[in-house]
Amino acid sequence: MAEAQEIEETKERVWAELENVIDPELGVDIVNLGLVYGVDLDDDNNVAVTMTLTSMGCPLAGMIQSEIKMALWDLQEANEIGEVEANIVWDPPWGKDKMSRYAKIALGVAD
Repeated sequence: MAEAQEIEETKERVWAELENVIDPELGVDIVNLGLVYGVDLDDDNNVAVTMTLTSMGCPLAGMIQSEIKMALWDLQEANEIGEVEANIVWDPPWGKDKMSRYAKIALGVAD
């Protein structure tokens, strides 16, 4: 198993790559929208992304999950991570309070 510092560095790289996944409806990345709740690595460096969507009926769930896998492909190719799984959860529900200041400004949402 990797050292704790290596695990944290890998998680940081995963988070940074997830900022390249843009919500196609809102035009802001899923991290700044507050859609990503967590990134976990197991002992084999497989990545589990826990996330939500802005609404339960979002027709783009599969597309966003595919975009996550594509965004992390380079890390897989470099053998920094193993398999990637994007798990969608509904609890806690997403709300505008989860958005970063950047996302709120970009979308014109009041604090």
